[in-house]
Amino acid sequence: MAKVPIWDLPDVPKGELPPHLELQRTRVLCNSDAPTHTENIQYSGAYASMGVDNSVRLGQFQNNFKVEVIRLTEDDMEFDMIGIDAALANAFRRILIAELPTMAIEKVLIANNTSVIQDEVLAHRLGLIPIKVDPRLFDYMSENDVPHEKNTIVFKLHVRCERGGPRLTVKSDELIWLPNGSEFPLEAANPTSNSTSKPKTYTSFRCSQDSLPEFSENPIGLKYPDITIAKLGPGQEIELEAHAVKGMGKTHAKWSPVATAWYRMLPEVVLLQDVEGEKAEELKNKCPKPCNVFDIEDVGNKRAVVARPRACTLCRECIRGEGWDKYVALRRVKDHFIFTIESTGALPPEVLFTEAVKILEEKCERVITELS
Repeated sequence: MAKVPIWDLPDVPKGELPPHLELQRTRVLCNSDAPTHTENIQYSGAYASMGVDNSVRLGQFQNNFKVEVIRLTEDDMEFDMIGIDAALANAFRRILIAELPTMAIEKVLIANNTSVIQDEVLAHRLGLIPIKVDPRLFDYMSENDVPHEKNTIVFKLHVRCERGGPRLTVKSDELIWLPNGSEFPLEAANPTSNSTSKPKTYTSFRCSQDSLPEFSENPIGLKYPDITIAKLGPGQEIELEAHAVKGMGKTHAKWSPVATAWYRMLPEVVLLQDVEGEKAEELKNKCPKPCNVFDIEDVGNKRAVVARPRACTLCRECIRGEGWDKYVALRRVKDHFIFTIESTGALPPEVLFTEAVKILEEKCERVITELS
């Protein structure tokens, strides 16, 4: 390349970045060996010499930030978050996994268990069964609190495999909700007390939960009735009570309201020059079948086009091989995130996201209060 004197270089226009710097600022370049320009440039004066203000301004954020719902079903949701930093997207992900409360089985009172599953393993399996109930209707339970109708849900399980019969598979639909609380009596502290009084149990419900208006039309139950809990052989039996309380995923994964929550940056596939004829067919076949990012446009001459860039997994097969990086460029948009939420069933995914926004807002308000 010929050397050009510095005084012969064109002037940099004030107020905007040159195309190559703008590309580095807004895109991650995915080369055949490794990605480059992965960092976010946060320093407000990074481009001050070019007359570009790189600081974060509230008005600019409000104008650029968008949420577009792509897919929404009963249990999962895919949406685009546009105009935010990766740190903010990751904050939503962490809140969804660890800081949104749900109800999960915490205490298991086992009266009889003659199955091959140990008591602690059985209790662990029960704790991971999703409960379909709005956790916002319940209070947290501390160590000193008494279990009552606003902080505890009680289920009972009593199954027996008769001798001479076939093996029995115990599924989650065998768990029966007890709206009046525990039925197991506490051991009498004073055996001489009045035997005609109602025996004291492990909960102190003042009223039945199904009499409360929030549960009269939507009874408490399990999200999935066909989860296998145990298998019983002839003569084996399980009898227990399971008490569910409110908690968060950062305490134990059983309280996490999502099966998973993740995000990825929007892929950008660019054809740097026309790919025609046999090259077009070769490029289309390079992309794995589930993705099918490229298609053939037949208008007199076969030409490759980018048909489904969103489906690109950045396997980079299309730029592997000698010379292909001159035809195809793979990039990721730094401020455009494809976010996916898979709910376990306690709350719909769209409600989970709005609750995550509220928690992040509370965190911000707490920081502002501490600073002021």
